[in-house]
Amino acid sequence: MYDYETILCDVADDSVATLTLNRPASLNAISRLMADEMTDALARLAAEASLRVLILRGAGEAFCAGGDVRDMASQGTRSSTEALDSMARYRRMTLALHGFQRPVIAAVDGVAFGAGMSLVLLADLVLLSERARLCLVFQRVGLSPDCAALYTLPRLVGLQQAKALALSAREIGAIEAQAMGLALEVLPWQKLYERANQLATAVAKGSPAALSLTKQALDASLQSDLPTMLAMEAAAQAIALTSEDHRAAVRAFVRKEGNRYVWPARSD
Repeated sequence: MYDYETILCDVADDSVATLTLNRPASLNAISRLMADEMTDALARLAAEASLRVLILRGAGEAFCAGGDVRDMASQGTRSSTEALDSMARYRRMTLALHGFQRPVIAAVDGVAFGAGMSLVLLADLVLLSERARLCLVFQRVGLSPDCAALYTLPRLVGLQQAKALALSAREIGAIEAQAMGLALEVLPWQKLYERANQLATAVAKGSPAALSLTKQALDASLQSDLPTMLAMEAAAQAIALTSEDHRAAVRAFVRKEGNRYVWPARSD
């Protein structure tokens, strides 16, 4: 759909988009150009009124090996001010993905290391292949986690476990990641993208207003109190109740025509 050098961005049936990190020779490491292209692609997709769900994946047999260390080395010695300025592009990419108002499904095969794992943590639903490996590798190269990992990880696994993963730079496999709450499902690698598309197709049948409002409210919940969340729920329902998607679903219910929004069971 859009023409980029380091990513692929396709939209199927106007409702499901797939954003593929496309540097397989470097295990889809995030270069400066890739960060900029992802930010641009996410902004364009956000403007697509008919889009309802996004799949995030990597080309080849890896999701993402993290930041491109060779790209970092090519920049030479930098002052802390210059380094801070250079992080702005990665902050823009992170905010674009975190703030994406449609559900994001990450389909992860192979390595998701460093910033690659950070991207996984930003997704709403995570599917891992059995051969997926996750690691906050930053300590191995003398860096601190970025791309919001220090924000997302404690909220997913708890503070002590987050500290252990970040400080140890320990690699975890798919089953352990799922047990920690980092993944929804673990699948044979041959079934990974089929399952991601199956879930995306199911989600895409939902109301775009209800999907977006639900995601935004849940994202806000851990920083909010009960009165705030009750107010957000009421506002979301007031919007959703006026939508044609809600009226159509009610008509189908009354006529006993069945529910078109059905979560698909796994077949493997």
